[in-house]
Amino acid sequence: MQHVTIIGTGLIGASFGLALRRNGFTGAITGVSSSHAIDDAIASGAIDRGATLEEAVPQADLVFLSQTIGRILDTLRRLDPLLKPNALVTDAGSTKCEIVDMARDRIRRAQFLGGHPMAGKERRGASAADPELFRGRTWVLTPDDPTELETAPARDLQSWLEKIGARVLTLDSDEHDRVVSLTSHLAQLASTALAATVADKIGAQSRLQVAGPGLEDMTRLAMGSYDLWRDILATNRDHIDRALAAYIQKLEHIRENLRTRQLQEEFERAATLAGKLRRRR
Repeated sequence: MQHVTIIGTGLIGASFGLALRRNGFTGAITGVSSSHAIDDAIASGAIDRGATLEEAVPQADLVFLSQTIGRILDTLRRLDPLLKPNALVTDAGSTKCEIVDMARDRIRRAQFLGGHPMAGKERRGASAADPELFRGRTWVLTPDDPTELETAPARDLQSWLEKIGARVLTLDSDEHDRVVSLTSHLAQLASTALAATVADKIGAQSRLQVAGPGLEDMTRLAMGSYDLWRDILATNRDHIDRALAAYIQKLEHIRENLRTRQLQEEFERAATLAGKLRRRR
């Protein structure tokens, strides 16, 4: 791998470029993005230069699509004629089924291997990029067939993911989308619903002085942008619907047992999961 093209030089794309550089990549890194995002990515050292899609893709051994889901889908519609043979295209989309289906239909000249780095920050953009962003974090790969991981470009990508500190996990696209509906998307919607409920019911602004750190912790995700989440929710609707139904059922069970000891088991099960999450790293 001698030339990487990063399409979308925001937080994830720029952090990927910085991580490659810090861990020994000496080839060229070209960015495709808005002029402001390109300027920030160059200033951070994440990319060497900016270019148009038509200029950058034909040179690339690896094309990394680090955009919103809707833009990844749009890019996939335009990408194939620009790719050189034996190139690898991967992405950072938060849902996988629609992206992988689109790539299967549109990418012919090169290989596509879906991906999802489970990393991020509250701040966005290349100015917040961090070469250590992926260290210790799961990076999911979603091949249609396990043999797709055995090609030379795919092995090269996996080697670099390990070098930058990511923990590579393989799932099929539908299982990925089912799992993230529970581990990521449900958490966002629960936080949003909690914050919106308190906003509706709290009354005078001064009453927020009564809030403790628990409410702050639980509503951190509620600061997420709808513009960022719109495509995620739209492209994983069925799995999210089932996750919400299970969560609502659990809340109903809790409401029905506020005066009984049946909630002890729920507290214990929840505390066990919370402890496991905090021991992962």
